[in-house]
Amino acid sequence: RRRKKKKKKSASASNGGAAKGIPSKKPHGRLLGENSFTDSYIALGQTDPPSIPVCNLFTEGSFPIGEIQEHPLESNAFRTTSAELRARERMQENLYDKIRHASEVHRQVRKYAQSIAKPGIKLTDLCEQIEETNRKLVREDGLTRGIGFPTGCSLNHVAAHYTPNPGDDTVLQYDDVMKIDFGTQIDGRIIDSAWTVAFNPRYDPLLQAVKDATNAGIKAIGIDVRLCDVGEAIQEVMESYEVELDGQVYPVKCIRNLNGHSIGPYQIHAGKSVPIVKGGDETKMEEDEIYAIETFGTTGRGYIV
Repeated sequence: RRRKKKKKKSASASNGGAAKGIPSKKPHGRLLGENSFTDSYIALGQTDPPSIPVCNLFTEGSFPIGEIQEHPLESNAFRTTSAELRARERMQENLYDKIRHASEVHRQVRKYAQSIAKPGIKLTDLCEQIEETNRKLVREDGLTRGIGFPTGCSLNHVAAHYTPNPGDDTVLQYDDVMKIDFGTQIDGRIIDSAWTVAFNPRYDPLLQAVKDATNAGIKAIGIDVRLCDVGEAIQEVMESYEVELDGQVYPVKCIRNLNGHSIGPYQIHAGKSVPIVKGGDETKMEEDEIYAIETFGTTGRGYIV
């Protein structure tokens, strides 16, 4: 008799994941990338909608590394060539692994959020689904791991930090501009990331301005960089854009009294603010600090009250 060969389990299945698939679903919002798929996580063995804790999809120490930037100052070039400093960097791998773990959770939750953020959804339903998925994928466990802070979904003239209360029946509309902001934390290491949702192409220049300004800020930061210089880099890019609405052209302005910030263990705002306009604080960024680079663009007066 011939014996039937047993099928080998895939790596994802053996780790508690689902069978890997080919991503195909596009986001409803604009300017999220031509090659962006909201179900990209199924290629990792995740379900759709996502339900498997991310720690079951990766072995410890194997979470995606992500983009690495060069040090912006020539005086810090030695940090990538010094054997001593590279050895010290390797000693931080445990910390980096927690940050990368939380980042991957955020990335997968963010993709799912982009699949449900569309005209007709209630803001309360949107936030509840984001937070429920966040808790599942991070495998919430008290203060050890969980959501980083309440989910924000600020509409139009509301720049940031708005969370709907129970009974709020606000529904997302086609002509809205919404800012979604949520966080994930593992052992107190918080990932804070946000993006803008819009469906009407007339807002494309505003979305592009903020995206390019954010990338400019990320490129400018580094050890010994002055906070005011980061703000200048962001403002230069942001305010090079303009938006035409109903026949009138509006310059895009930075909201000068909103900032990025340093992040500490279990502390979302750890003391340092990163401006998004030139001038101001000449304090320098320091080694071992973590920052959220946040930019806020507007067609209004550039100041919130």
